[in-house]
Amino acid sequence: MAWRPLFVVMHRWAGLLIALFLLVSGLTGAVISWDHELDEWLNQHLTGATTDGEPMSPLLLANRIEARHPQVAVTFAPLATQAGHSLAFGVAPRVDAATGELFRPGFNQVFVDPVSGEELGAREWGAVWPVTKETFVSFLYVLHYSLHLPAFQGTDRWGIWLMGVIALVWTADCFTGVLLTVPSRRRRRTAAGGPAATGWWQRWKPAWKVRWGSGAWKVNFDLHRAGSLWTWGLLFTVAFTAFSLNLYREVFFPVMSRLSEVTPSPFDLREPRAMNDPVEPVLDRAAALDLARSEAARRGWPEPAGALFHEPLFGIYGVQFFHPEDGHGAGGVGHRTLYLDSGDGRILGEREPWRGTVADIFLQAQFPLHSGRILGLPGRILISLTGLVVVVLSVTGVVVWWRKRRARRMASGRAAVTARAAVAGPVDASRARRTLSR
Repeated sequence: MAWRPLFVVMHRWAGLLIALFLLVSGLTGAVISWDHELDEWLNQHLTGATTDGEPMSPLLLANRIEARHPQVAVTFAPLATQAGHSLAFGVAPRVDAATGELFRPGFNQVFVDPVSGEELGAREWGAVWPVTKETFVSFLYVLHYSLHLPAFQGTDRWGIWLMGVIALVWTADCFTGVLLTVPSRRRRRTAAGGPAATGWWQRWKPAWKVRWGSGAWKVNFDLHRAGSLWTWGLLFTVAFTAFSLNLYREVFFPVMSRLSEVTPSPFDLREPRAMNDPVEPVLDRAAALDLARSEAARRGWPEPAGALFHEPLFGIYGVQFFHPEDGHGAGGVGHRTLYLDSGDGRILGEREPWRGTVADIFLQAQFPLHSGRILGLPGRILISLTGLVVVVLSVTGVVVWWRKRRARRMASGRAAVTARAAVAGPVDASRARRTLSR
């Protein structure tokens, strides 16, 4: 197989390039499959609410937050309340008129008791430092897809782009890796020169097994080879969806648009503003919500408005429609959403789970596939275990490279000693062999 040496080199260097990144993403991915549960367990003082009574209007609570903290604007307002749970409002810094730069409030989430209106606390979701129990889960989440690389030249997407490239290399490496395990179709021959009795499938079977009693080196090698074969479908799915999510605007959406009919979202049709030049909405939240509710009723959507958000870099309101118990929506793909222009209130578009062209549905499926939420709880367990498999494959792959590299260097050293010995004579040759053996 003339292609095999090339694939060996490609697999070796691709694996070395991505090993450390996959070690980090595998460990963090195994944990953040349970991000909401873990966050609530660690931060009950923020996520829990004990006051009995009738909940206040979430829009009123949003206005109160902005009155208490004039340096921020509420960009996400939950509209659905659940007994025993606080409301988590998302906020973004306003522009300081004196400097033209964004304020640095030190938080981007505010937790409020929906009945009493008491502010339970605030935190910086995704903060790099310090890592506390309030920020631990979000720190891992951002580390998983961007490595917390800082903003540079007006964008904070450098880490996202880097991990997207790593995911693209990993996607390609999934194919070179599996092809290297496949035996040649040429049948082996016995010592007497006749054809071997075993067929092609029989010769591939050992690649799927781990020789547990054959020493540490063989177990390591088998774990790397068999582990990747048994989980290949999951590994490819996670790798491909990581690429599609991280490089969505830059690569994935443009390519999909050329290959198939894709319905663009309002965000695909607008260029984002600079971070220090956000759009200040002309339409207030209450008016946007009224317009969205009227449009949803006209469309026959049965779910109540569950959340309202504003994307200040695009000037777009979004209103999501769902019941509080719906979680992440059908199959983890999200909720029905209407998009409005935050300047004049025009309806810009909608998003309906599992509706649209084949390409639209394929695009919607990327996050549910990556997170495992497309299969519910079993899918999340599977993705969490896949993260641990990625860690094992990263470590065993580096060990395989190191052992083979050392073997190649030792073989090269022996060849050099033998060559020198042929010239130096038997006495020096014996001395050289003794030196090499040490």
